[in-house]
Amino acid sequence: MRILLLSAYDALSHRYWREGLVNALPEHDWTVLSLPARFFSWRIRGNSLSWAFAERQRLEQPYDLVIATSMVDMTSLRGFVPSLANTPCVAYFHENQFAYPASGHEHQSVEPLILNLYNALCADRVLFNSCYNRDTLLQGAERLLKKLPDQVPAGLLEQILERADVLHVPLPESVFRPAEPVKGPLEIVWNHRWEFDKGPELLLAAVEQLLAEKVAFRLHVVGQQFRRVPPVFAQLKQRLESSGQLGCWGHVESIEAYRQLLQRADVVLSTALHDFQGIAVLEAVAAGCRPVVPDRLAYPELFAAEYRYDAQDETAALVLMLEQLSTLKQHGETIKVPSVRHLSWSALQADWRRVIEQTAGGQ
Repeated sequence: MRILLLSAYDALSHRYWREGLVNALPEHDWTVLSLPARFFSWRIRGNSLSWAFAERQRLEQPYDLVIATSMVDMTSLRGFVPSLANTPCVAYFHENQFAYPASGHEHQSVEPLILNLYNALCADRVLFNSCYNRDTLLQGAERLLKKLPDQVPAGLLEQILERADVLHVPLPESVFRPAEPVKGPLEIVWNHRWEFDKGPELLLAAVEQLLAEKVAFRLHVVGQQFRRVPPVFAQLKQRLESSGQLGCWGHVESIEAYRQLLQRADVVLSTALHDFQGIAVLEAVAAGCRPVVPDRLAYPELFAAEYRYDAQDETAALVLMLEQLSTLKQHGETIKVPSVRHLSWSALQADWRRVIEQTAGGQ
């Protein structure tokens, strides 16, 4: 089968998924087009223009299926390249703009929301990486449609739901490793993008309280950084350095060194305002870390209640959970870690193959 795979805003999580998909299903003939994850507003509106006139020869090849991320403007691309109009299409939603938290600094535009809605309606099959992602898109689209002045067709959301499925981004075999805990204080890893939507303010508030209560811990703050880093990270580093509880800090260049850090850690922590699946957390759990995650977002469908802290008073609940885990470690007791093997490529490969074959076959 000849498959055209399009990633219009090729962020790390998108690349992680598309490379895994191609590697997991080598029996297909893949053509992959991707665009850099920068200039968000231009990228989501301009990707069809960029590709249609710069990659026309490749786009006009005969394909059995198109798989496109939700950032791809498929309605315009099919107009620019008519041969794609009748090719079956799967839209994969890593996230949706209806549930993305606002920083207060972005330009307010309905364009990203409309793009999500049009793509979901344009595709033959709509896949989401979590139920939370699917449900928040449908809820957000319903709110948007109610605001439109007139001529809004009935039954749009029902059409999306009829062709929607949830299919997680699978984890590669390389992330599954045996835990190698070290003696000493509770080793905590916070391994996310250094941006406002990953909740660094909650992280700092929790650290302040842990220090005040003299909890034994060491915190490793690692992850992808950008030119603008929220000022809270400088405050966090200063507090951890002055207390002697700072572990690794900053981006870990070596993948092997990063994997080993996860193997040595006891806990992986999320303070996120937005996680549609939480790959960084899942990878850490696969390496033996206990998840400590908020009781919201996609996490209720991934982990049992014992691994989630209460959303009513998150700082207090988070601190209490870490304090209890620190005590367990100091007493030499085992810290329980759930299995995420059901989210591996070996477990989900057949599901991805089935969806691809059914969609290409018009089912």
